[in-house]
Amino acid sequence: MIACLQHPNLVKLYGCCCENNQLLLVYEYLENNCLADALFGRSGLKLEWGTRHKICLGIARGLAFLHEDSAVKIIHRDIKGTNVLLDKDLNSKISDFRLARLHEDDKSHITTRVAGTIGYMAPEYAMRGHLTEKADVYSFTVVAMEIVSGKSNANYTPDNECCVGLLDWAFVLQKKGAFSEILDPKLEGVFDVMEAERMIKVSLLCSNKSPTLRPTMSEVVKMLQGETEIEQIISDPGVYGDELRFKQSSEIGTSEYLVSIPSSCESAYDLYPLISPESIIFA
Repeated sequence: MIACLQHPNLVKLYGCCCENNQLLLVYEYLENNCLADALFGRSGLKLEWGTRHKICLGIARGLAFLHEDSAVKIIHRDIKGTNVLLDKDLNSKISDFRLARLHEDDKSHITTRVAGTIGYMAPEYAMRGHLTEKADVYSFTVVAMEIVSGKSNANYTPDNECCVGLLDWAFVLQKKGAFSEILDPKLEGVFDVMEAERMIKVSLLCSNKSPTLRPTMSEVVKMLQGETEIEQIISDPGVYGDELRFKQSSEIGTSEYLVSIPSSCESAYDLYPLISPESIIFA
């Protein structure tokens, strides 16, 4: 099925090998590893603003294709920096479909056990197993904010009690109109002001506590390109914060659960179904 999904912003599956104990998938080679490594690792890549905007728009286009334009509607369920690979021209390509689910048009949502990465899952999915394509929209929010800020949500350390995550922090600064404080210092003040504000506003709009109020990914693409107006942001992404953190702790039987993104990542790490300490499945 994945081999039939052809889009510039999806990683290409060329073939597979099922011989004896050799179970291999053959994907296209992507020279610049993954987005998480480019943002937080030691890749040495310098992501200028235009490149960051292109990467974010590419992720949005890839998700819009999966949700709305492909022959089968697919919910990825694990959008994060390590699952976005970069080619030699730093074009973004979504990878790792091992958690993906088909979404039938006649069903409003899927009720399923929760699988994904803490810090990137939509609250209604993480707490109730209520899965729609809007769960991917929420995950996109987190990745987009990481691209803008250069901060990892998984490793985010709150500055105060009201900001338990990266989205809370960005929401507070956005309310103050302090957009420049959200942007990655590595940009050294060189960025398109209109594009940056638009990207931040779209990201926060996608984090709405109500999945029905989140835009579709095709709408996100148009807003990022400046083709449509951005709706007013009225939802605080931190509304679910304490409740979600309590559920995560109770599910795994500990008082705290920390998730860290590796300092570097290999493309094969996310392309092959290996057990990852970042991923968690609730029974």
